[in-house]
Amino acid sequence: MSIRQDNLANLSTDVAYQAIRGRILSGEIKGGEWLREAELAVKLGVSRTPVREALGRLVADGLAYHEPNRGVRVGEWTLEDFNEIYDLRLLLESYGASMAALNPDTEVSYLRKLADEMTQIAESDTPQYARLTELNNAFHRSILNYSGNSRLATILASIVQVPLVRLTFARYTREELLRSMNHHRELVDAFEAKDSKWAEAVMRSHLRSGWSAMQGFISAQHSNEGII
Repeated sequence: MSIRQDNLANLSTDVAYQAIRGRILSGEIKGGEWLREAELAVKLGVSRTPVREALGRLVADGLAYHEPNRGVRVGEWTLEDFNEIYDLRLLLESYGASMAALNPDTEVSYLRKLADEMTQIAESDTPQYARLTELNNAFHRSILNYSGNSRLATILASIVQVPLVRLTFARYTREELLRSMNHHRELVDAFEAKDSKWAEAVMRSHLRSGWSAMQGFISAQHSNEGII
């Protein structure tokens, strides 16, 4: 195979992977659904080979799993799974925040800008949840990067990415939403003060509060369907 053909094959696999992954994370493809090669190839306008390779990557990511002689299915997540995920996130992100507070390269002004923009959106009469989620992801991702631990973001991404992406700020009450924004601003204050214990405590409170805001919705979904 030529270099050009190799590149085209890799591009097709990446396109298939991103398309299927996006549909899983958005909830368009639900937990427990089968991912059929032929059907997906037709929908995506590619051959079955890149779809097959994309499914392999999704299995490796933990987004799906392979059943011998049956095929590939989207992962299913129970209430117990969510509890485990939040416990791990609490430990890892709180640690990341404490380390970011001690890092002289932490860009406090950048984090404050993100926090201020999120607050403005949250306080509006019609919050733009997509933009809010984008900013929130950038805020938390930056804190992990500022922690100085290059493996931390990768480990957290593998733990958190699957079910929590579906749980957006649209599930929050207004009071819960504004409390979350206040936590962001207090985190920035802790970073500015270079107080690692303060930053760790606020991050723990922030994540615990977020989990509390989501539990009612998750419990209802779990009761109705058993999975999410």
